[in-house]
Amino acid sequence: MGSSVRELAEKTPTGRDRYIDLLRVASLGTVVVGHWLMAAVTVGDDGRTEVGNLLAVVPELQLLTWVLQIMPVFFFVGGFSHALSYRSLSRKAEAGASVYSVFLRARLQRLLRPTMVFIGVWGLAALVVQLLGQGGALLDVTLRLVAQPLWFIGIYLAMVAFTPLLLGLHERYGWGAFGGLVLAAGAVDVARFAFGVPYVEFLNFAFVWLAVHQLGFLRADGRLRMPAALAVTGLAGAAALVAFGPYPLSMVGMPGERVSNMAPPTFALLCHGMWLVGAVELLRGPAVRWLARPRVWRGVVAANGVSMTAFLWHLTAMLGVYGALIAADVRLPEPATAQWWTQVPLRMAAAVVVTGLLVAAFRRFEKPGAVREPGGTSGAASGPAAAVGVVLCLFGVLGLSMVGFGGLLEGRTAMVVAVRMTAPVAVGMALAGWLLVERAGSPSLPGSARRTG
Repeated sequence: MGSSVRELAEKTPTGRDRYIDLLRVASLGTVVVGHWLMAAVTVGDDGRTEVGNLLAVVPELQLLTWVLQIMPVFFFVGGFSHALSYRSLSRKAEAGASVYSVFLRARLQRLLRPTMVFIGVWGLAALVVQLLGQGGALLDVTLRLVAQPLWFIGIYLAMVAFTPLLLGLHERYGWGAFGGLVLAAGAVDVARFAFGVPYVEFLNFAFVWLAVHQLGFLRADGRLRMPAALAVTGLAGAAALVAFGPYPLSMVGMPGERVSNMAPPTFALLCHGMWLVGAVELLRGPAVRWLARPRVWRGVVAANGVSMTAFLWHLTAMLGVYGALIAADVRLPEPATAQWWTQVPLRMAAAVVVTGLLVAAFRRFEKPGAVREPGGTSGAASGPAAAVGVVLCLFGVLGLSMVGFGGLLEGRTAMVVAVRMTAPVAVGMALAGWLLVERAGSPSLPGSARRTG
């Protein structure tokens, strides 16, 4: 791996925006560390294992989410990358070619392949556990929790699917397209909190995240010229909404809260995203100079090659560490006590090691494959098939994030939009959708194969 990383780093085009690659790795890495830190596992006198949230134990720490809830930065980076990728494919396409299907496959193969492996491994493990009549303690909690990060995969799928439409609106209206999404997100919250319109809040899964994604389009065109103004506006807006509105302080979901800023997203979270995007743009200058160092850039290249695999398996690693501690009869102290904080570095170091082992086992599925440039007319009908594939994947992974792998054969259900999902149905939809995307994006006519990064 070392030599290939060195070669990739040395072959980096001079025009590549290295800062975007750093932001992609840093945002996922921050989420991973945040999850490890927030998990508060306790074992009661009755032997029952519970996973709580450190932010609920120490509410004062919720202010840290204004820096550490950095997922909007990843979606901002996605908008930047999607704009460049779709435009590049469009320039190379022949008349009648299905640019959309090839774009979907090019953008999603490094996302969906490791995700499908993750779903397959955990689905098989859950089935074996249930058939053997095993479970209890931490295992049941693990089967439920490890699937939760899949919500991010689902949202990202939607962003990729909407890229051509929203990129067209961006090219026509510029900041106006972003402003329209902001107004729509605000209107949803007004309808939700002022008028009590039922279910309207779920529209902000689209409006909030797509607005942040739209900022990536603006960045790709060099139109984020006043990041300080964006950061100040977003920070002031979020602070005012939390201080005077119905919004909680935490920018991540908290157990038992009547309103969450995350699920579904609120206008306060959109302001938070604006603040973060402005802030990271202000740091661009010194970061670019730092990335000019060969050793630093090689580290970013190496991390980018395994970032999605690490993200998918990091909760497995963390819960595995806790499971080993419980099996070894190591006492788990009460969260936020002095002894608990003393154990944090050791638990995190162990989680890093276990995640590294899991990455070594599964990283090969994150390697990009060959994608043919769109050419000829035979792929013209594959666009609708690719769109159907994305929809199936979207519902499948979102359903799994809500249902989990526990009780795989018991018919546990959850509502995803208007569809009632079970774990087996979710797995089937995700797999079928992935196969459709893979097939739709593989035109059979001769074309110049390339590697996607």
